[in-house]
Amino acid sequence: MTTPLEADIAARTDVYFKRTKAIVQRFGDARVTYAVFLRRPVVSAPRLMLDWLRTVAEERGADLGIELMHKEGTWVGAGDPIVYITGSFVHLSDLETLLLQKLGSACVAAHNAYQMCLELPHVAFLAMEARHCAGAEMQELMAYAASIGSKAAKEEGAKGFMGNANDATSHYYGAQRGAGTMPHALIGYAGSTLRAAEMFHETFPDENLTVLTDYFGQEVTDGLAVCHRFPDLAAAGRIAVRLDTHGGRFLEGLDPQKSYALIDRYAPGAIRRYRSDAELRHLVGTGVSAAAIWRMREALDEGGFPKVRIVASSGFGVSKCRVMAEARAPIDVIGTGSFIPNSWSETYATADIVAYDGVERVKLGREFLLRGGARAER
Repeated sequence: MTTPLEADIAARTDVYFKRTKAIVQRFGDARVTYAVFLRRPVVSAPRLMLDWLRTVAEERGADLGIELMHKEGTWVGAGDPIVYITGSFVHLSDLETLLLQKLGSACVAAHNAYQMCLELPHVAFLAMEARHCAGAEMQELMAYAASIGSKAAKEEGAKGFMGNANDATSHYYGAQRGAGTMPHALIGYAGSTLRAAEMFHETFPDENLTVLTDYFGQEVTDGLAVCHRFPDLAAAGRIAVRLDTHGGRFLEGLDPQKSYALIDRYAPGAIRRYRSDAELRHLVGTGVSAAAIWRMREALDEGGFPKVRIVASSGFGVSKCRVMAEARAPIDVIGTGSFIPNSWSETYATADIVAYDGVERVKLGREFLLRGGARAER
């Protein structure tokens, strides 16, 4: 009787692997060793793939040897085998497609999250990947990956990811549930930013209050209105304004000239460097720019609310985090799912057999995968 796991493997693996399995069953099994690698530098994030592989092996009664060359959370060079997997060719031949799916994107996302955290070591991050994922399995992979990249960055002194925005994957961050307060939809329902804040506080009085302020294009005005409405919360550091201004307009009161003036006032060195159009947009352009964050901080401080925090979201990938660091943008928390790889072709993991019954053999040009080219981390 075919189990659900075996049925899933049979349905989703590439047909040529299934035909290979049938041929090997007919002509005799061999004990083979696979080298699994990526073509770009990554952070090792193999746990979900290895857990799945061990589950399949247990169900099949297969004896597998797994030699992890790069421990979870460590840097891996391009083309460097992350893991060697040894076992029956019959049992391994039809697993390649699925195990690669569970490895490549996680390693690249972990690398992105690691870089983001290191660019802004004094900023806390909140993972908001779920809405950008193509289903539950991708959501699981991306949440796991961000937690691994974050853990690696924390070991180098960064605050890293403090949690994520949904309950299902919050355990990767040591939490029992996700974090978050309100979407734009609640503000539209309430009719004003202030009323949405009041509704939230009445419903969840013990929760800290993070208020989206861009719905009506009055980030500064509405942010200050909420602080004046709840002065005790503001003084206790229990209010945050979240900037999520879209790229079609400037934050309230800003334009190119005023944005340049803000950066020149608070981080003059940042504006004097040569940079790309995208970097300039992150610095002084529309949306949640460094200038926009400095303007919000300036307004809060001038209004008498120095303990009110700023949460920033909207496209915070590695390059945007780097620009924010150069501009010394006063961000307390970044909400982002932009550790999800931009170029999906970079996430393609590859596996090659490098030994058959103990005899080293690999296709021409892949000799670097042979065991002599890498050293195991115990």
